[in-house]
Amino acid sequence: MRRDPFELVRDAPLFVVPRMLDQLRGYRAGAKLADLPGPSPSAERERLAAELDGLAERLLAGIAAHPSKFWVLKQFQRSLEAVQGEDTEAREHFGEELERLMAIVGIDSADGVLTYYLGGM
Repeated sequence: MRRDPFELVRDAPLFVVPRMLDQLRGYRAGAKLADLPGPSPSAERERLAAELDGLAERLLAGIAAHPSKFWVLKQFQRSLEAVQGEDTEAREHFGEELERLMAIVGIDSADGVLTYYLGGM
């Protein structure tokens, strides 16, 4: 039986300020996965970018009501599960995008959640 990666997550409050929300909006509107090899746009890039856009939208819709690291990582979990079938390189670049989002919302460590889903990035 696989362990629950959230057993090791140390929850922490997040400080939701207008600047954070502006950065999330900017992320949602901006280019993603620029370093992913292959033609641009590729079906893979578009699929992964759409998942990241959906994640950014969920964060914008709920982070003010749920300002916690645990809640954000649970939102990440939905997206991580959606990309588990992608190839290793795509998952690695996806993980880099999640790290960008973590920086925006003020999370220093995913406490192993990214590694669990992305396979040891």
